[in-house]
Amino acid sequence: MKVLFYLGHPAHFYLFKESIQYFKQKGEVLILIKEKDVLETLLINSKLEFKNILKKERGNTKISMFSALVKKDWRMAKEAIRFKPDIMVGSAPEIAHIGFLLRVPSLLFGEDDLHVVPQAGYIAYPFATNLVSPYCCDKGKWNKKTINYNSYHELAYLNPEYFTPRKTIAEKYVNTDDPYFLIRFAKLSAYHDKNRKGLNNDLAVQVIKKLEKKGDVYIISERKLPQKLQKYRLSIDPLDVHHLLAFSSLYVGDSQTMCAEASVLGVPSIRFNDFVGEIGYLEELEHKYGLTKGIKTSKSQELLETVEIYSDPLFKKEIKLKRDKMISEKIDFAAFMIWLIENYPESKTILSENIKYQERFKN
Repeated sequence: MKVLFYLGHPAHFYLFKESIQYFKQKGEVLILIKEKDVLETLLINSKLEFKNILKKERGNTKISMFSALVKKDWRMAKEAIRFKPDIMVGSAPEIAHIGFLLRVPSLLFGEDDLHVVPQAGYIAYPFATNLVSPYCCDKGKWNKKTINYNSYHELAYLNPEYFTPRKTIAEKYVNTDDPYFLIRFAKLSAYHDKNRKGLNNDLAVQVIKKLEKKGDVYIISERKLPQKLQKYRLSIDPLDVHHLLAFSSLYVGDSQTMCAEASVLGVPSIRFNDFVGEIGYLEELEHKYGLTKGIKTSKSQELLETVEIYSDPLFKKEIKLKRDKMISEKIDFAAFMIWLIENYPESKTILSENIKYQERFKN
């Protein structure tokens, strides 16, 4: 079997990591990427071969976005024609476009609800063969072509079946014997981030003042930091970030993905941005399982009060128990994904006739 994977974000590397390794052993794999943050570093450090079809990060204007999309489509088409994949897998519009053009099945994986990424409903979803999303994710009018599953992206790589936190790795950067706290700044520069705010520098200083009374504070940032925050910046091998996160006492940030990762690892987490209340899988993690807390940017005082509560050492013990309950109710998403891809389209037919078939992949 020949599988083409397209990775457009560091999170996609982790999402498809187990599937890539499986299909490398079972057949042929072509990995295409675009330049995005530490994505290329992750692949190089993992010794995975890949081709970068857009080596410069695009700008944020509509013209630059459209230009970048056309370039990626054209370059992906050339690679796909050479490779002749049986199926194309990814989380970006290019997969849907080229799959549609070449009449190759395309599976578009995503956790974002349609109202959060409305552009996807125009430029990607109409062309994808199927969308693949958690039950709690609403794809609006595209629900009819969505394959739903009972899990999260983060369980494709942070499930205890695949990931064991190692103190020796975390201790390359921090002292794990003492409490420490992680803060992450995302760029919030994607097309769907327009007019959305996150954790600003002045509020971060107030958060740090509270946390420094209880332990060390480290910042992982996609964006440039002012001088007053530089001393907290931590530079790490991106492959090590989940080991560092697993032993932390609290995560605070404006990144959706890292907040969900903290929840799956049993680490208290607070996300502070204007997407709060809008994203289905994070709402489920918060309100069904009590694993995280979302606060809008208009409520800075609530953030400071929540930091005080969530940084209590006893709180992490409660979160770990809730995390164990959540995992017991979810399926092994990596195993499910491999089965879905390897047996497609028969796997789609099986699920359409008996959606409970996926329960055999339960943790």
